[in-house]
Amino acid sequence: MHRFRRLFVLLLVGLLAACDGASNSSGTPQVSRPANAIDVSIIYAPESAQYMPRIIESFNLLSSQGKNPVTGQAYGSNERPVFITDPTNGAGGSSGTVMEGIVNAIIAPNNRNVQKPVIFQPSVSHWLTLANERSGRELFDLANIQPTANAPVVMAIWESRLQAIRDKIGSEDVGWDDLLAVLNSPNGWCDYGIPDCRRTVYYGHTDPFVSSTGLSTLIAEFYAAARETGFTGRELSLAEVRNPDIQAGVRNIEQLIRHYSIRTTEFKEYIAQGPSYLDFVALEENDLIYVNRGLTQYKPPEKLVALYPEEGTFWHEHPFGVVNADWVTTEQKEGAALFTQYVLADAQQQLIMSEGFRPVNNNIQLAFPFVDENGVTLEGPKTVFDVPSSDVIIAIQESWSLVKKQADIILLMDISGSMLDEDKIGQAKQAALRFLDEMDSSNRVGLTVFSDVISTRVPLGNFETVESDLRDTINRLQANGGTALYAALAQVVEELNAADSDDRIRAVVVLSDGADTASNEQNVFLNDVLQAIEVSRSALNPVIVIPVAYGSNADISTLNSIARTSATTVQSGDPNNISRVLEIIGSFF
Repeated sequence: MHRFRRLFVLLLVGLLAACDGASNSSGTPQVSRPANAIDVSIIYAPESAQYMPRIIESFNLLSSQGKNPVTGQAYGSNERPVFITDPTNGAGGSSGTVMEGIVNAIIAPNNRNVQKPVIFQPSVSHWLTLANERSGRELFDLANIQPTANAPVVMAIWESRLQAIRDKIGSEDVGWDDLLAVLNSPNGWCDYGIPDCRRTVYYGHTDPFVSSTGLSTLIAEFYAAARETGFTGRELSLAEVRNPDIQAGVRNIEQLIRHYSIRTTEFKEYIAQGPSYLDFVALEENDLIYVNRGLTQYKPPEKLVALYPEEGTFWHEHPFGVVNADWVTTEQKEGAALFTQYVLADAQQQLIMSEGFRPVNNNIQLAFPFVDENGVTLEGPKTVFDVPSSDVIIAIQESWSLVKKQADIILLMDISGSMLDEDKIGQAKQAALRFLDEMDSSNRVGLTVFSDVISTRVPLGNFETVESDLRDTINRLQANGGTALYAALAQVVEELNAADSDDRIRAVVVLSDGADTASNEQNVFLNDVLQAIEVSRSALNPVIVIPVAYGSNADISTLNSIARTSATTVQSGDPNNISRVLEIIGSFF
């Protein structure tokens, strides 16, 4: 009898596997592509990865069964099935990077970043406008792009912080001037009745050349600064963007920045740690809902709420733009139109809403997760900005280096004997040089190295001035001796604490295996390092410490303690992933 049961179970498992078809590494069944299918590729923004793979799968499943996914009826005898492909394998692609890739496919096809989708779904239509401008042709028919999911850009702020501001100003409507008032208040949050208060305000937003949220936030900052100078128009012009007073106003807002990030993905995870990481951050509304639903790796200590700035904000409409290029056929355009209809249908719009996006289909009534517990309102923003013309958007991007908060960065490199193992010193040198390749010329950079002694090899200086010296010095580094990590880190943090640079991001990038063997000889211990970082956190611009761990035997526990105290995370110095690691680190500045 037992033998029969085992045989039955094995047979049942086999039948289920046959019914489900092949599975990918995530366990999602893969639909077989019909032999005569019209392939329609789509690259979508990373946040759309919350729902788009499931929509693609359901569309392809119907199509593979010979059914028109929109009507549910069999394809006609003269029709070919449409099959949606995703070159990102479910991850999506940052809107600015994909936009550049599509433009490169037209004007620089030999560039390493070339993208040739049929459909491009950025978070916001700004990128389609920029693609037309940068390519010099109408890559996208802007009059006929189709929104698929709405999300306003909000300031995600901890409920206790927002309520403290409202109590202070006696109004529910909060804007940029109220956020700046906290920064300019003599005692910061302490003047707002916040328990365990600090002088500083922690704000962050993403890179406006890569991230839709970062670009929309920067444009919104220009609108807010223009309003402060008396601008009353509906749409920003080049005159406002180039106005020195308005630029100064944006620069003032940017002084709130603790650090930047290249993508929302990192901020969404980090902010969930609580106000010790950031007081508020620019996010899409759906990302705020994601955090409040406890879907991040950290459980938020209190509710994040959506501040819809009094001055206004932007809607991100997640449009479908079909590319007008020679790699897109008429049949593929028709297939893209069919898929668009499918995405707009009730069932798919319900799915999109369940992930925290507002549906664009009027048949769908706004419901959960749009509830107070998730920190949002049904009404959304009261004021929405007009999207400026493409030349104005480009001018705002180009102003970034003028208005962004600049940085003082110390590269702290471990040159102890243990760095010879597994060629850790070679990997660290390669990473340091690659890090300099992407350095903003207006930042100040210095180099300190340590073994059992600590040596400042290149004092902090303007990058353009010290770049050659930095590169030559890094190339000549050799490893030997003990490891005085704690003493070295305590020294550079204290030096930065003492520096007069309240208007600059201050950071230490540590490249080490983390195994201290010599600091006790100088009577310096891990707690001394952590205390130096804690002291810095009360400064107007606290010192950020970003450890990069090298080697299979790296002391991750020590480096993690350092990173947690600085509200950062340890990065792996894996040479196979060096570009990704440096991208994350570089995005802080």
